[in-house]
Amino acid sequence: MKFQCSSCGLRMESLHFKQAGLMNPKLTSICDICLQRGRKAEDFPNQTVEIFAKALLYSFVGKDGKDNNLNFLVATKQKRKEYESFIQDYDGNELAEQQLKRADFNTAVIASEDGTINFLPSQNLDFSENLKNMGLDVNFQLNEVDFIDRERVRAKYHYRCQYCGRRGHSVDHKDPVSLSHNNDFDNLILSCSECNRIKSNMPFKLFKHLNDQIPNINKKLVKYENTLSTLKEEFEQKRRELAAKAHLKGVVNDPELNAIRKQNKKLQDAIDSLQSDYGALRKLRENYFTTEWKLNQENKRNDII
Repeated sequence: MKFQCSSCGLRMESLHFKQAGLMNPKLTSICDICLQRGRKAEDFPNQTVEIFAKALLYSFVGKDGKDNNLNFLVATKQKRKEYESFIQDYDGNELAEQQLKRADFNTAVIASEDGTINFLPSQNLDFSENLKNMGLDVNFQLNEVDFIDRERVRAKYHYRCQYCGRRGHSVDHKDPVSLSHNNDFDNLILSCSECNRIKSNMPFKLFKHLNDQIPNINKKLVKYENTLSTLKEEFEQKRRELAAKAHLKGVVNDPELNAIRKQNKKLQDAIDSLQSDYGALRKLRENYFTTEWKLNQENKRNDII
C-alpha cells in the first residue's frame, strides 16, 4: 500500500505515514521524512490517508479539506520517481537497514532535496552507488571468510550439509553475515548449496526450528541423493562397457550390444523417474521454508494493517 505525501509529493509505502498512538496507531498526512524535516502534518490535508484512517479506526493527523496542493517540495515528476525508487531500495534492503539508521537515511534525502548535497539519486545507478554519492556508508561485502577457514569447516563436518544431511561444500553463516557481521569460526557451518540458497538471510534459529519439523523429509532427500548417485554411476559404467564392446566388435547393430542398450534404456528411465520425484520433493521443501519465512516477515511488517 502506497500513499502520496502532501508535502514532498513522493509516493511511498504506508509505513512512512504510520505512527504509534496511545490507543490505536496514527496515520499522518505527510511522510516521516517531511516530519523529520520539521513540517507539521496538521498543516496538510490528505483525503486518501484520512479515508484509510477512518476505515481502520486509526487517528488521522492532518488538515481537513481537499488536498489540491500541486506545489510539492520535490517539484518535478521525474525527480519524485528518482527519490521514490531510492527510498524503496532502502525499505527493502535488510543489509542497509542494519547498518544505516532510518533517521540518518532521511537526513541525507532531505539534504539532497534541499540541494545541500549536490546529488540526485538515479534509477540508472546501483543502490550502493546512490548511497555512496549521498555520503552514506553501507558495506555490502561482509562475507570475509578466507580459503583456509572454509576448508577447515568442510573438514570439520566431513562435507555433509548440517541441515539436510546431503553432500555439501557451501560454508554458511549460522547468523546471516548481513545481520550479525560475524565471520568468526563458531558462526560458520557447512551446508549444501540448496540449503544455503533457501536459508539466505533467514535467522539461524528460525531456519533450524523449521528444519527440525521435517526430519523425515530430509532423510528422504539423502536417500534420493545416494540412490541417484549409485544409479548414475552404474549407468556410466554400462555406457563405457557398451562403447568398449562396440569398438572391439567393430559393428553397431549386434544382438549383445542391443541387449545392453535395452538395459541402459530401462536404467535411464528409472533415473529420470527418480530424478523427477526428487525434484518435486526438493521444491515442496523449498516452498515450505519460503512460505514460513514470508509469514514470519509479514508478522513483523509495520504496515497500516
